[in-house]
Amino acid sequence: MIQAASRFGPLALPFAGRRAARLVERNLTVYRRTWIIIFSGFFEPLLYLLGIGFGVGSLVGSLHGQSGVTESYKVFVAPALMASSAMNGAVYETTFNLFFKLKYAKLYDAILATPLSVADIALGEVGWALMRGTTYAIGFVVVMTALGLVVSPWAALAVPAAILIGFAFAAAGTATTTYLRSWQDFDIVQLVLLPLFLFSGTFYPLSSYPGALQVAVQVTPLYHGVHLIRGLTTGDVTAGLAVDAAYLALMGVVGLTAASRRLQTLLLR
Repeated sequence: MIQAASRFGPLALPFAGRRAARLVERNLTVYRRTWIIIFSGFFEPLLYLLGIGFGVGSLVGSLHGQSGVTESYKVFVAPALMASSAMNGAVYETTFNLFFKLKYAKLYDAILATPLSVADIALGEVGWALMRGTTYAIGFVVVMTALGLVVSPWAALAVPAAILIGFAFAAAGTATTTYLRSWQDFDIVQLVLLPLFLFSGTFYPLSSYPGALQVAVQVTPLYHGVHLIRGLTTGDVTAGLAVDAAYLALMGVVGLTAASRRLQTLLLR
């Protein structure tokens, strides 16, 4: 009974963990000779940190952080770019790569001939994307520490926070990919990601936006990720960070459930 529910039930995620690890292992095997591709997504936010955080930051000087405390611009920008790095790693893995596996390589049709289920596929791909995003986050914390941009011991929780961000965006990315029909649809994905990157409190404090736009920014997922990591790395730990974490966790659970349902529709029809 459990085996049947795991194979065909769209919400049978609790039974999928151990088998999903096999899909993660498969992805690790595929990338073992092209590991540089995985790390390539780490360098874009790092270049932004060096170019904007230090370059433009030398012109900006200091500003008021989330709690009104004055801090240097590079300290303000660095955690936001860490959150963006976790988002990028998770999204790119669950959109471009997953779309190719789903539509062209027909990988999952072959996988379903094994004991793995649709729930295993959804959880395995989200888990793999989460590993990629976590790798970026760990690397970014190391860079931030080396550059003296970590000013609070709460920064030890920045990596778990980045893992949560990666989970939320990996689940959402997987669900989104199941609706994409062609490579041209990725223009829509970019149309969503770019405003998120630019207008989630990444480079400017929320107070610098007009009132109506502030409300719009505060409902976006990356804003909550930026606010969470920035609060931890700067020591501005408030109850609002729990709201950020709950938002991202709920987004991940809903996205994972939707991805499992959609994959079942596509693969078992």
